[in-house]
Amino acid sequence: MEVQFLDKNSDYESVLEVLLQLRPNYNLETLSGQIENQQSKGYQVVYVKSPEGVLAAAGFSVGEKLAWGKYIYIEDLVTNAQFRSSGVGKFIIDWFKTYALESGCEQIHLDSGVQRFPAHKFYLREGFNIASHHFSIVGVQNG
Repeated sequence: MEVQFLDKNSDYESVLEVLLQLRPNYNLETLSGQIENQQSKGYQVVYVKSPEGVLAAAGFSVGEKLAWGKYIYIEDLVTNAQFRSSGVGKFIIDWFKTYALESGCEQIHLDSGVQRFPAHKFYLREGFNIASHHFSIVGVQNG
């Protein structure tokens, strides 16, 4: 297994198909456009590849905040359904830990939907803490 940064190579569509497992509200075309838009603002995509194909994909950004210092924020992380519970998730999280150190990042953050209990169990096992509640307003309106 190896981690590679996404570019428009022969793996591009396969990586997007894995990301669609997490983001089914897109299709290949709209997902590609959204990724390109976000890449212009610093978003990056990495993926785990083996001879069997694309095993996992993750989108992330590097930033700085008063509260966190320099950090990596994992925005999208999905293991291909065919390869779940085979060590791929741990492999990519370990890669993120190494990449964070190499990039001078002090922290790694991510959000996970409250209903995703298996994912929470995995993140806790990999050393993440539930550090806060994330609040949001969707469909902002006056009043």
